Amino acid sequence: MTLTPDAAGVFPIAPTPFNPDGTVDWTSTDKLFAFYDGIGSNGTTVLGIMGEAPKLEPEESIGIVKAAVKNMPGKPVIVGVSAPGFAAMRSLARQSMDLGAAAVMIAPPPSLRTDDQITGYYAQAVEAIGTDIPFVIQDYPLTLSVVMTPAVIRKIVTDNPSCVMLKHEDWPGLEKISTLRKFQADGSLRPISILTGNGGLFLDFEMERGADGAMTGYAFPELLIDVVTLQKAGKRDAAHDIFDTHLPLLRYEQQQGVGLAVRKYTMMKRGILGSDAQRKPGPGLSAAAKTEVDYLLARVAKGDPRAKV
Repeated sequence: MTLTPDAAGVFPIAPTPFNPDGTVDWTSTDKLFAFYDGIGSNGTTVLGIMGEAPKLEPEESIGIVKAAVKNMPGKPVIVGVSAPGFAAMRSLARQSMDLGAAAVMIAPPPSLRTDDQITGYYAQAVEAIGTDIPFVIQDYPLTLSVVMTPAVIRKIVTDNPSCVMLKHEDWPGLEKISTLRKFQADGSLRPISILTGNGGLFLDFEMERGADGAMTGYAFPELLIDVVTLQKAGKRDAAHDIFDTHLPLLRYEQQQGVGLAVRKYTMMKRGILGSDAQRKPGPGLSAAAKTEVDYLLARVAKGDPRAKV
């Protein structure tokens, strides 16, 4: 299975489950991907920024890929392969594809500043991993500090036929989605899948601007599936209603620095993860923050029973 430009739906970004001692919790890892599969996710993405990928040993990274492929049979698994050097990127990319992954995701290094540097980097990355591997552009300027204009994205897509998807995480980014779809409409950009991130914080309107779905984390990925499904069915008000129910927790989870801790704590309370541990270095939640999350969960539960944990 390989990823194609018509990919759509929800691909949850998987956190890496750890035991309190910092070892990978393989039991929770299997459970997590089985959960994603069971709720109707269209695929998943592993070893992303929220997956604590830089903290993993190479064999652990491969183990995560194997677990995702095994527990989500028949569904595409995208693997984050960003690395300081192309040798490591190529090794992980090709091993992952051999294990059954559908594509890889490549983020630009923070050192890139000019348009030529950005497009040149992706050309070199594709040369390194091989043109036979479908890849996803990760556009996340808030964290990576690399600004890609719609024209730069269009050039990367045009120059590299193996590019099949944009992971769109610009903020604000609604106009960027509209511009890319206009490029597609006027024939200057071939069709490409656009899945959005930022914890789903703008998913309600991103779908209306032309996104194909979401590739992000949130402690309730079912909510992401609901919004995407309802918007595609033309049920705008229903999509916004369920989105608004979760918005306070979505917002809280998007705090810089502690967002992953919030997500893992909530998923632990839901019984999806055995622990909310992060591998060091990584901030935990204070007692006050946990109380706030518990309060928000109780409030969300008034409109969505799935939040009763």
